Amino acid sequence: MNELIEKAKNLKSASDFLKKTKAKEKNEAIQQIAIALEKNMDYILSENKKDVDIARKNGVKEALVDRLALNEKRIKGMIDSCNTVINLKDPVGEIFDSFLREDGIRISKMRVPLGVIGIIYESRPNVTVDATILALKSGNTVLLRGGSDAINSNKALVKVIKEGLKNSGIPENSVELIENTDRALVNEMLKLNEYLDLVIPRGGKGLINFVVKNSTVPVLETGVGICHIFVDESADVMKSIDIIDNAKTQRPGTCNTVETVLIHKDIASKILPDLKKRLEEKNVEIRGCEEVLKHIDVKSATEEDWATEYLDLILSIKVVNDLDEAISHIKTYSTGHSESILTEDYLNAMKFVEEIDSAAVYINASTRFTDGGEFGMGAEMGISTQKMHARGPVGLKELTTYKFVIQGNYDVRG
Repeated sequence: MNELIEKAKNLKSASDFLKKTKAKEKNEAIQQIAIALEKNMDYILSENKKDVDIARKNGVKEALVDRLALNEKRIKGMIDSCNTVINLKDPVGEIFDSFLREDGIRISKMRVPLGVIGIIYESRPNVTVDATILALKSGNTVLLRGGSDAINSNKALVKVIKEGLKNSGIPENSVELIENTDRALVNEMLKLNEYLDLVIPRGGKGLINFVVKNSTVPVLETGVGICHIFVDESADVMKSIDIIDNAKTQRPGTCNTVETVLIHKDIASKILPDLKKRLEEKNVEIRGCEEVLKHIDVKSATEEDWATEYLDLILSIKVVNDLDEAISHIKTYSTGHSESILTEDYLNAMKFVEEIDSAAVYINASTRFTDGGEFGMGAEMGISTQKMHARGPVGLKELTTYKFVIQGNYDVRG
Protein backbone atom coordinates (compact mmCIF):
# COMPACT_ATOMS: atom_id res chain seq x y z
CA MET A 1 0.00 0.00 0.00
CA ASN A 2 1.15 3.56 -0.75
CA GLU A 3 2.75 4.94 2.45
CA LEU A 4 0.85 8.22 2.16
CA ILE A 5 -2.49 6.45 1.81
CA GLU A 6 -1.64 4.21 4.75
CA LYS A 7 -0.89 7.20 6.96
CA ALA A 8 -4.07 8.93 5.81
CA LYS A 9 -6.11 5.83 6.68
CA ASN A 10 -4.48 5.69 10.10
CA LEU A 11 -5.38 9.31 10.69
CA LYS A 12 -8.97 8.72 9.62
CA SER A 13 -9.26 5.82 12.04
CA ALA A 14 -7.69 7.81 14.87
CA SER A 15 -10.05 10.70 14.08
CA ASP A 16 -13.06 8.53 14.93
CA PHE A 17 -11.45 7.85 18.32
CA LEU A 18 -10.32 11.40 18.99
CA LYS A 19 -13.64 13.11 18.31
CA LYS A 20 -15.09 11.15 21.26
CA THR A 21 -12.14 11.83 23.56
CA LYS A 22 -12.78 14.00 26.62
CA ALA A 23 -10.87 17.20 27.35
CA LYS A 24 -9.05 15.64 30.30
CA GLU A 25 -7.56 12.90 28.12
CA LYS A 26 -6.57 15.34 25.38
CA ASN A 27 -4.91 17.60 27.94
CA GLU A 28 -3.00 14.65 29.38
CA ALA A 29 -1.71 13.79 25.90
CA ILE A 30 -0.51 17.36 25.34
CA GLN A 31 1.12 17.34 28.78
CA GLN A 32 3.00 14.18 27.85
CA ILE A 33 4.16 15.86 24.65
CA ALA A 34 5.49 18.77 26.73
CA ILE A 35 7.34 16.36 29.02
CA ALA A 36 8.84 14.56 26.01
CA LEU A 37 10.00 17.86 24.49
CA GLU A 38 11.78 18.81 27.71
CA LYS A 39 13.35 15.36 28.04
CA ASN A 40 14.58 15.24 24.44
CA MET A 41 15.73 18.85 24.03
CA ASP A 42 19.38 17.97 23.25
CA TYR A 43 18.31 15.43 20.62
CA ILE A 44 15.98 17.93 18.94
CA LEU A 45 18.67 20.63 18.89
CA SER A 46 21.25 18.26 17.40
CA GLU A 47 18.89 17.28 14.58
CA ASN A 48 17.93 20.91 13.99
CA LYS A 49 21.62 21.84 13.72
CA LYS A 50 21.91 19.50 10.72
CA ASP A 51 19.21 21.48 8.91
CA VAL A 52 20.70 24.85 9.88
CA ASP A 53 24.18 23.81 8.74
CA ILE A 54 22.83 22.65 5.37
CA ALA A 55 20.89 25.91 4.93
CA ARG A 56 23.95 28.05 5.62
CA LYS A 57 26.07 25.89 3.33
CA ASN A 58 23.50 26.46 0.58
CA GLY A 59 23.67 30.23 1.05
CA VAL A 60 20.18 30.71 2.50
CA LYS A 61 19.80 34.30 3.75
CA GLU A 62 20.13 34.67 7.49
CA ALA A 63 16.55 35.89 8.09
CA LEU A 64 15.27 32.60 6.66
CA VAL A 65 17.86 30.59 8.59
CA ASP A 66 16.40 32.23 11.70
CA ARG A 67 12.97 30.81 10.81
CA LEU A 68 14.52 27.38 10.66
CA ALA A 69 16.73 27.51 13.74
CA LEU A 70 15.76 26.18 17.15
CA ASN A 71 17.41 26.91 20.48
CA GLU A 72 16.63 26.15 24.09
CA LYS A 73 14.44 29.26 24.41
CA ARG A 74 12.35 28.32 21.36
CA ILE A 75 11.83 24.75 22.54
CA LYS A 76 10.78 26.10 25.93
CA GLY A 77 8.39 28.29 23.96
CA MET A 78 6.89 25.12 22.44
CA ILE A 79 6.49 23.70 25.94
CA ASP A 80 4.84 26.95 27.08
CA SER A 81 2.45 26.66 24.12
CA CYS A 82 1.54 23.15 25.24
CA ASN A 83 0.72 24.42 28.73
CA THR A 84 -1.28 27.35 27.39
CA VAL A 85 -3.35 25.12 25.10
CA ILE A 86 -3.99 22.72 27.99
CA ASN A 87 -5.49 25.61 29.97
CA LEU A 88 -7.73 26.77 27.13
CA LYS A 89 -11.37 25.77 27.09
CA ASP A 90 -12.07 22.74 24.90
CA PRO A 91 -14.42 23.98 22.16
CA VAL A 92 -15.71 20.52 21.22
CA GLY A 93 -19.27 19.87 22.35
CA GLU A 94 -20.06 23.54 22.99
CA ILE A 95 -23.74 24.34 22.43
CA PHE A 96 -24.44 27.78 20.98
CA ASP A 97 -27.09 29.76 19.05
CA SER A 98 -29.80 27.73 20.76
CA PHE A 99 -33.44 28.75 20.47
CA LEU A 100 -36.88 27.31 21.19
CA ARG A 101 -39.58 27.22 18.54
CA GLU A 102 -43.19 28.01 19.43
CA ASP A 103 -44.05 24.29 19.15
CA GLY A 104 -41.41 23.38 21.74
CA ILE A 105 -38.71 22.07 19.38
CA ARG A 106 -35.23 23.26 20.43
CA ILE A 107 -32.69 23.95 17.67
CA SER A 108 -29.04 24.36 18.64
CA LYS A 109 -25.59 24.27 17.13
CA MET A 110 -22.93 21.94 18.55
CA ARG A 111 -19.25 22.55 17.93
CA VAL A 112 -17.50 19.45 16.49
CA PRO A 113 -14.01 18.64 15.11
CA LEU A 114 -13.27 19.04 11.41
CA GLY A 115 -11.74 15.54 11.27
CA VAL A 116 -8.39 15.06 9.55
CA ILE A 117 -6.34 18.19 8.83
CA GLY A 118 -3.39 18.31 6.45
CA ILE A 119 -0.86 21.10 6.88
CA ILE A 120 1.88 21.92 4.35
CA TYR A 121 4.51 24.30 5.65
CA GLU A 122 8.01 25.64 5.05
CA SER A 123 10.91 26.04 7.49
CA ARG A 124 9.75 26.91 11.04
CA PRO A 125 9.79 23.50 12.78
CA ASN A 126 7.82 24.96 15.70
CA VAL A 127 4.78 24.61 13.41
CA THR A 128 5.12 20.84 13.84
CA VAL A 129 4.35 21.18 17.54
CA ASP A 130 1.81 24.02 17.22
CA ALA A 131 -0.21 22.15 14.60
CA THR A 132 -0.14 18.95 16.62
CA ILE A 133 -1.34 20.35 19.94
CA LEU A 134 -4.04 22.53 18.37
CA ALA A 135 -5.31 19.61 16.29
CA LEU A 136 -5.40 17.25 19.27
CA LYS A 137 -7.10 19.71 21.62
CA SER A 138 -9.78 20.48 19.01
CA GLY A 139 -10.39 16.75 18.45
CA ASN A 140 -8.66 16.51 15.05
CA THR A 141 -5.86 14.36 13.72
CA VAL A 142 -3.13 15.93 11.60
CA LEU A 143 -1.01 15.03 8.57
CA LEU A 144 2.19 17.09 8.55
CA ARG A 145 4.19 17.90 5.44
CA GLY A 146 7.10 20.18 6.30
CA GLY A 147 9.72 21.50 3.93
CA SER A 148 12.83 19.58 2.93
CA ASP A 149 14.93 22.27 4.63
CA ALA A 150 13.59 21.22 8.04
CA ILE A 151 13.24 17.48 7.50
CA ASN A 152 15.68 16.41 10.24
CA SER A 153 14.04 18.76 12.74
CA ASN A 154 10.52 17.65 11.86
CA LYS A 155 11.36 13.95 12.01
CA ALA A 156 12.90 14.46 15.44
CA LEU A 157 9.92 16.45 16.71
CA VAL A 158 7.35 13.94 15.46
CA LYS A 159 9.36 11.11 17.00
CA VAL A 160 9.28 12.97 20.33
CA ILE A 161 5.57 13.78 19.96
CA LYS A 162 4.78 10.10 19.37
CA GLU A 163 6.88 9.21 22.42
CA GLY A 164 4.64 11.52 24.43
CA LEU A 165 1.46 10.04 22.96
CA LYS A 166 2.64 6.53 23.93
CA ASN A 167 2.28 7.64 27.53
CA SER A 168 -1.27 8.88 27.01
CA GLY A 169 -4.57 7.36 26.01
CA ILE A 170 -4.55 8.88 22.54
CA PRO A 171 -3.37 6.82 19.53
CA GLU A 172 0.14 7.54 18.24
CA ASN A 173 -1.19 7.71 14.71
CA SER A 174 -3.22 10.81 15.56
CA VAL A 175 -0.15 12.59 14.17
CA GLU A 176 1.69 11.56 11.00
CA LEU A 177 4.58 13.15 9.10
CA ILE A 178 5.27 12.72 5.39
CA GLU A 179 8.99 12.01 5.59
CA ASN A 180 9.55 11.68 1.85
CA THR A 181 10.47 15.17 0.60
CA ASP A 182 9.53 14.42 -3.03
CA ARG A 183 7.27 17.31 -4.09
CA ALA A 184 5.09 14.91 -6.06
CA LEU A 185 3.68 13.73 -2.76
CA VAL A 186 2.28 17.20 -2.08
CA ASN A 187 0.16 16.96 -5.21
CA GLU A 188 -0.97 13.49 -4.16
CA MET A 189 -1.83 14.77 -0.68
CA LEU A 190 -3.99 17.53 -2.17
CA LYS A 191 -6.22 14.89 -3.81
CA LEU A 192 -6.94 12.86 -0.66
CA ASN A 193 -10.58 13.93 -0.40
CA GLU A 194 -11.54 10.52 0.96
CA TYR A 195 -9.34 11.04 4.02
CA LEU A 196 -8.59 14.75 4.51
CA ASP A 197 -11.22 17.28 5.56
CA LEU A 198 -9.07 20.40 5.25
CA VAL A 199 -5.64 21.43 3.93
CA ILE A 200 -3.78 24.42 5.35
CA PRO A 201 -0.76 25.78 3.40
CA ARG A 202 1.61 27.82 5.54
CA GLY A 203 4.51 29.43 3.74
CA GLY A 204 5.41 31.71 0.86
CA LYS A 205 3.27 32.93 -1.99
CA GLY A 206 4.43 30.17 -4.34
CA LEU A 207 3.42 27.38 -1.96
CA ILE A 208 0.06 28.91 -1.12
CA ASN A 209 -0.84 29.57 -4.76
CA PHE A 210 0.15 26.02 -5.71
CA VAL A 211 -2.07 24.51 -3.02
CA VAL A 212 -5.04 26.76 -3.82
CA LYS A 213 -4.82 25.95 -7.56
CA ASN A 214 -4.22 22.20 -7.24
CA SER A 215 -6.13 21.00 -4.18
CA THR A 216 -9.43 19.18 -4.46
CA VAL A 217 -9.56 19.11 -0.65
CA PRO A 218 -10.98 22.33 0.90
CA VAL A 219 -8.19 24.85 1.61
CA LEU A 220 -7.78 27.37 4.42
CA GLU A 221 -5.53 30.01 2.87
CA THR A 222 -2.89 31.52 5.16
CA GLY A 223 0.34 33.34 5.27
CA VAL A 224 1.54 35.89 2.75
CA GLY A 225 2.02 39.16 4.62
CA ILE A 226 2.68 42.43 2.85
CA CYS A 227 2.01 44.35 6.06
CA HIS A 228 1.84 48.14 6.28
CA ILE A 229 2.27 50.83 8.91
CA PHE A 230 0.91 54.33 8.27
CA VAL A 231 2.45 57.16 10.30
CA ASP A 232 -0.19 59.89 10.55
CA GLU A 233 0.76 63.57 10.84
CA SER A 234 -0.25 63.57 14.55
CA ALA A 235 1.85 60.52 15.52
CA ASP A 236 4.52 60.65 18.23
CA VAL A 237 7.80 60.52 16.27
CA MET A 238 10.02 58.57 18.66
CA LYS A 239 7.31 56.08 19.65
CA SER A 240 6.56 55.54 15.95
CA ILE A 241 10.24 54.80 15.27
CA ASP A 242 10.19 52.25 18.12
CA ILE A 243 7.17 50.50 16.59
CA ILE A 244 8.60 50.45 13.06
CA ASP A 245 11.91 49.12 14.40
CA ASN A 246 10.12 46.33 16.26
CA ALA A 247 7.83 45.48 13.35
CA LYS A 248 10.77 45.21 10.92
CA THR A 249 13.73 43.89 12.89
CA GLN A 250 12.50 41.67 15.73
CA ARG A 251 12.08 38.67 13.41
CA PRO A 252 12.21 39.87 9.79
CA GLY A 253 11.51 36.42 8.33
CA THR A 254 7.95 36.20 9.66
CA CYS A 255 4.69 36.97 7.87
CA ASN A 256 3.63 39.65 10.40
CA THR A 257 6.75 41.76 9.77
CA VAL A 258 6.11 45.20 8.29
CA GLU A 259 7.23 45.49 4.65
CA THR A 260 6.03 49.00 3.74
CA VAL A 261 5.82 52.15 5.86
CA LEU A 262 3.64 55.02 4.65
CA ILE A 263 4.41 58.46 6.10
CA HIS A 264 2.20 61.57 6.03
CA LYS A 265 4.00 64.37 4.14
CA ASP A 266 3.67 66.78 7.08
CA ILE A 267 5.70 64.55 9.41
CA ALA A 268 8.20 63.19 6.85
CA SER A 269 10.99 65.69 7.61
CA LYS A 270 10.66 65.06 11.35
CA ILE A 271 10.74 61.28 11.30
CA LEU A 272 12.77 60.14 8.29
CA PRO A 273 16.34 61.13 9.40
CA ASP A 274 15.97 59.50 12.84
CA LEU A 275 14.16 56.49 11.36
CA LYS A 276 16.97 56.00 8.83
CA LYS A 277 19.59 56.17 11.59
CA ARG A 278 17.75 53.63 13.76
CA LEU A 279 17.11 51.16 10.94
CA GLU A 280 20.62 51.36 9.49
CA GLU A 281 21.98 50.54 12.96
CA LYS A 282 20.00 47.29 12.59
CA ASN A 283 21.34 46.70 9.03
CA VAL A 284 18.00 47.43 7.37
CA GLU A 285 18.12 48.43 3.71
CA ILE A 286 15.63 51.22 3.01
CA ARG A 287 14.01 51.72 -0.38
CA GLY A 288 12.14 55.01 -0.73
CA CYS A 289 9.88 56.84 -3.15
CA GLU A 290 11.02 60.10 -4.81
CA GLU A 291 9.66 62.18 -1.92
CA VAL A 292 11.56 60.06 0.63
CA LEU A 293 14.78 60.61 -1.34
CA LYS A 294 14.38 64.37 -0.83
CA HIS A 295 14.82 63.84 2.92
CA ILE A 296 17.25 60.91 3.21
CA ASP A 297 19.83 59.22 1.01
CA VAL A 298 18.51 55.70 0.38
CA LYS A 299 17.92 53.33 -2.52
CA SER A 300 15.10 54.26 -4.87
CA ALA A 301 11.96 52.10 -4.59
CA THR A 302 10.37 50.54 -7.65
CA GLU A 303 6.77 49.56 -8.31
CA GLU A 304 7.75 45.98 -7.54
CA ASP A 305 8.82 46.93 -4.00
CA TRP A 306 5.28 47.87 -2.98
CA ALA A 307 4.11 44.36 -3.94
CA THR A 308 6.97 42.43 -2.32
CA GLU A 309 7.01 40.40 0.89
CA TYR A 310 10.74 40.71 1.62
CA LEU A 311 11.01 38.43 4.68
CA ASP A 312 14.36 40.15 5.13
CA LEU A 313 15.96 43.29 6.52
CA ILE A 314 14.55 45.43 3.71
CA LEU A 315 11.86 48.10 4.13
CA SER A 316 10.09 50.20 1.52
CA ILE A 317 8.94 53.69 2.55
CA LYS A 318 6.52 56.02 0.78
CA VAL A 319 5.43 59.55 1.62
CA VAL A 320 1.68 60.11 1.12
CA ASN A 321 -0.39 63.28 1.06
CA ASP A 322 -3.03 62.17 3.55
CA LEU A 323 -4.88 59.28 5.18
CA ASP A 324 -6.98 58.65 2.07
CA GLU A 325 -3.87 58.10 -0.05
CA ALA A 326 -2.47 55.73 2.59
CA ILE A 327 -5.68 53.73 2.61
CA SER A 328 -5.73 53.61 -1.20
CA HIS A 329 -2.13 52.32 -1.29
CA ILE A 330 -2.88 49.63 1.29
CA LYS A 331 -6.01 48.52 -0.59
CA THR A 332 -3.90 48.19 -3.75
CA TYR A 333 -0.98 46.20 -2.34
CA SER A 334 -2.14 44.55 0.88
CA THR A 335 -2.45 40.77 1.12
CA GLY A 336 -5.10 41.14 3.83
CA HIS A 337 -2.80 40.21 6.72
CA SER A 338 -1.98 43.06 9.15
CA GLU A 339 -1.97 46.85 8.89
CA SER A 340 -1.34 49.52 11.53
CA ILE A 341 -1.96 53.24 11.94
CA LEU A 342 0.17 55.35 14.29
CA THR A 343 -1.81 58.43 15.27
CA GLU A 344 -3.08 60.69 18.03
CA ASP A 345 -6.21 61.51 16.01
CA TYR A 346 -9.18 59.38 17.12
CA LEU A 347 -11.24 60.07 14.00
CA ASN A 348 -8.37 59.09 11.71
CA ALA A 349 -7.87 55.89 13.71
CA MET A 350 -11.55 54.98 13.37
CA LYS A 351 -11.56 55.77 9.63
CA PHE A 352 -8.52 53.51 9.17
CA VAL A 353 -10.19 50.65 11.08
CA GLU A 354 -13.42 51.07 9.14
CA GLU A 355 -11.88 51.18 5.66
CA ILE A 356 -8.96 48.72 5.94
CA ASP A 357 -10.24 45.20 5.32
CA SER A 358 -7.39 43.04 6.63
CA ALA A 359 -7.45 40.19 9.13
CA ALA A 360 -5.78 42.35 11.80
CA VAL A 361 -5.99 46.14 11.96
CA TYR A 362 -3.92 47.96 14.60
CA ILE A 363 -3.97 51.37 16.23
CA ASN A 364 -0.60 52.42 17.70
CA ALA A 365 0.87 48.92 17.88
CA SER A 366 3.34 46.73 16.00
CA THR A 367 2.10 44.28 13.39
CA ARG A 368 4.28 41.65 15.11
CA PHE A 369 1.42 40.97 17.53
CA THR A 370 -0.54 39.05 14.86
CA ASP A 371 0.19 35.66 16.35
CA GLY A 372 -1.87 32.94 18.01
CA GLY A 373 0.22 33.03 21.16
CA GLU A 374 -0.05 36.81 21.46
CA PHE A 375 -3.82 36.60 20.86
CA GLY A 376 -4.26 34.14 23.75
CA MET A 377 -4.67 31.05 21.58
CA GLY A 378 -1.50 29.35 22.83
CA ALA A 379 -0.43 28.60 19.26
CA GLU A 380 -1.79 28.83 15.73
CA MET A 381 -2.12 26.81 12.56
CA GLY A 382 -1.30 29.95 10.62
CA ILE A 383 -2.73 33.39 9.91
CA SER A 384 -5.79 33.15 7.68
CA THR A 385 -5.96 35.94 5.10
CA GLN A 386 -9.23 34.73 3.60
CA LYS A 387 -12.73 35.67 4.75
CA MET A 388 -14.59 32.36 4.89
CA HIS A 389 -14.74 30.22 8.05
CA ALA A 390 -11.64 31.58 9.79
CA ARG A 391 -9.74 34.87 9.69
CA GLY A 392 -6.53 35.93 11.42
CA PRO A 393 -4.72 33.50 13.77
CA VAL A 394 -6.22 30.02 13.41
CA GLY A 395 -6.74 28.55 16.88
CA LEU A 396 -8.93 25.93 18.51
CA LYS A 397 -12.37 27.25 17.53
CA GLU A 398 -11.23 27.82 13.96
CA LEU A 399 -10.36 24.09 13.75
CA THR A 400 -13.94 23.08 14.48
CA THR A 401 -17.19 23.22 12.59
CA TYR A 402 -20.70 22.68 13.90
CA LYS A 403 -23.73 20.52 13.42
CA PHE A 404 -27.37 21.30 14.17
CA VAL A 405 -28.93 19.39 17.04
CA ILE A 406 -32.73 19.40 17.03
CA GLN A 407 -34.56 18.18 20.09
CA GLY A 408 -38.28 17.48 19.85
CA ASN A 409 -41.02 15.47 21.54
CA TYR A 410 -42.07 13.05 18.79
CA ASP A 411 -42.91 16.06 16.62
CA VAL A 412 -44.01 15.87 12.98
CA ARG A 413 -44.06 18.70 10.48
CA GLY A 414 -47.51 19.86 9.54
